[in-house]
Amino acid sequence: MKLMTKELRKKIPPLYSQEGVKDPIVYAKYFTPDSHWTWYVLEFDGKDTFFGYVEGDYSEFGYFSLSELEKIRGPLGLKVERDLYWEPKPLSEAVKKEIVMCQE
Repeated sequence: MKLMTKELRKKIPPLYSQEGVKDPIVYAKYFTPDSHWTWYVLEFDGKDTFFGYVEGDYSEFGYFSLSELEKIRGPLGLKVERDLYWEPKPLSEAVKKEIVMCQE
């Protein structure tokens, strides 16, 4: 499975474009099917670097890379997958639990 398509690349806004937005839009969702890790993509530099919200052992906003996601394997050896049915939506709808927003 391709983690990034030409169509998706065009949809994701550039880095810092949602800075200061209280409820930013999530444009893509990646996950490991054999663990609890999920990456919600908010912005992309167009090459390799994403900014988004990551749920794993701890949940936090931060930068992660496409090349990094392509190398990750879960405990059963499964690769990271892209949610093929994902539709852009506000982060508050994408993440079902309360998030302490770091922006005012």
